[in-house]
Amino acid sequence: MGAPTERSTPLARSRHREEPKLRERLRYQFDNSMSRGTPALIAWLCVTTVVLILAFTVIVAIFRLRSPDDPARPFFRDLMQNLFHALDPGTVAGDGAASWQFLLTMLVLTIAGLFIVSALIGVIATGIDAKLADLRRGRSTVLEQDHTVILGWSDSIFTIVSELTLANESRRKPVIVILADRDKVEMEEILRAKVPDLRGTRVICRSGSPMDLDDLALSSHGSARSVILLAPETSDDPDSEVIKTLLALTHDGPDGPRIVAEIRNPTNLEAARLVGADRTVLLDIRETVAKLIVQTSRQSGAAAVYTELFDYGGDEIYFLDGHGLGEGATYADALLGYELAGVIGVISDDGPKLNPPPDTLVAGCTLIVVAEDDSTLRGAPDALATPDLTRLGTSFGFDDHPTRAVLLGWNERAPIVLRELDKYAPPGSALTVVTSYAPAALPPMTNLDVTVVTAPTTDRATLEAHLRADLDQVIVLCYSDHLEAQAADARTLVTLLHVRDILARAGSATPVVSEMLDDRNRVLAQVAHVDDVVVSGEIVSLLVTQLSEDHRLEAVFSELLGDAGSEIYLRPAEWYAEPGSEVEFATVVAGAIRRGETAIGYKSVALSDGTTSFGVRVNPAKSETFRVVPGDRVVVLAED
Repeated sequence: MGAPTERSTPLARSRHREEPKLRERLRYQFDNSMSRGTPALIAWLCVTTVVLILAFTVIVAIFRLRSPDDPARPFFRDLMQNLFHALDPGTVAGDGAASWQFLLTMLVLTIAGLFIVSALIGVIATGIDAKLADLRRGRSTVLEQDHTVILGWSDSIFTIVSELTLANESRRKPVIVILADRDKVEMEEILRAKVPDLRGTRVICRSGSPMDLDDLALSSHGSARSVILLAPETSDDPDSEVIKTLLALTHDGPDGPRIVAEIRNPTNLEAARLVGADRTVLLDIRETVAKLIVQTSRQSGAAAVYTELFDYGGDEIYFLDGHGLGEGATYADALLGYELAGVIGVISDDGPKLNPPPDTLVAGCTLIVVAEDDSTLRGAPDALATPDLTRLGTSFGFDDHPTRAVLLGWNERAPIVLRELDKYAPPGSALTVVTSYAPAALPPMTNLDVTVVTAPTTDRATLEAHLRADLDQVIVLCYSDHLEAQAADARTLVTLLHVRDILARAGSATPVVSEMLDDRNRVLAQVAHVDDVVVSGEIVSLLVTQLSEDHRLEAVFSELLGDAGSEIYLRPAEWYAEPGSEVEFATVVAGAIRRGETAIGYKSVALSDGTTSFGVRVNPAKSETFRVVPGDRVVVLAED
């Protein structure tokens, strides 16, 4: 047998590997330095330039290449002269009297310098391009304070930014920071196209994932005034991403700016509350849209009232902390005390309350008011009109007959719509659901008798079989669970055209409430003369924006959209003012006080000109006058 051989293994080979040579070590160090980018390249070019001019200066001095007629010069001066040769090719032209050996040497130096300077320019240009590209990627930290941060991206961001620019008009140098997992330049271009007028607000976009702590730090959310957290529309599980982002926002502790977060599935609300704690206001998108559909479907023109209160384009809800009413002033006195502000409730030690009893004392309370802007609020009463008690309405009544309604379409919000309709419906009321996609189950009903018909809602014959002139309401829901947004809205629009034509031929004034996913389709729906259009994404965006500006609005909105407490009603004007008379709005307010209600506006037949407001006027001045004619309505807050 031969002599045993050592098994060749990676470990054995590594033990017998020769030590790296000096050349290899130097090459390794050089590669490491070059990998550091533009600064390292510039440093190596500078070193090469110094070595080059030093070498040529030594060569000229040793071999005495200068002409004998040239006076002797210090070494440092020769060094600087050679530097000029290397950097400026024109310097050679000044050496005409020198020897040909010197001229040839300087020519070689100049050519070498051209290569170095060219490389230096290229490196600097590349470095600048890389820095600009990095800035365009949106990876630099925002150094702002008291700004609004929007985390995530969805179609609702355009409405939110537009509303924030309106809210920021009274602020000095307002800033909105958007952090989303999208290209920065793309976000800026889309925003410029969708929101062309920023009204002095500066919008800064940054690219990154809101769920990542390092990326989140780019927005400087800790020094922000508020943070808006959008539910991603393209995610399979948007609520999980929202909750994870909430964890990142609250990572540093309970202190920080208030957070408004969207939740799409109500089952995730409890988990989100555990994370967000007291800093976070959670908006249930599904529940909010469903409740608004129900509220607006019960009376024509209600959507215009809600939109007016929720957006910053007209009159919205504010809080008057230091009112000038006396110690014995009551809620009734506050209702008539302000010319341009409509009081709708109070915040006392027991919490906020809309439309409290007229004799409620308001001393030490914060007033909840509707005003065009917070700059119009006055502490001292400034009303310019007093009510004419001789022209108050004498009619008293409540319409509580069993209702007949039709719901066309179906989606995930439909069960909530049915549940809310059942709360308001008098016993014996009936609802017919016509849908192309049959629901798996219906929620338990108390007052409503629900009949489900599976049939295409765009079919004329099907609609004619179920739409009658005596209907109290018609609700059209989109098929958002089964179709893409544009396809769902297109089917809704076709249904609306048929519904309006059928009701018009029957001479019916039944209010029709429709749901749209895309705000751009609302204009098309209004061409179809629909009384009220609820745009799902838009109305949620309005609420999110309002809540980000003042968290106290959460309780107010909950009462306005809920079945407990006071809600918005549009009731006959003759209940509040004498029919046929021309009265100031202060008189209408007094008529509402007598009924234990709060008047916040009116709907005039004379003003119904086909615009989006449908003749609705919210928060008119107390001295504003209008003539009460049949068909006019007063917008009030009432218990039932």
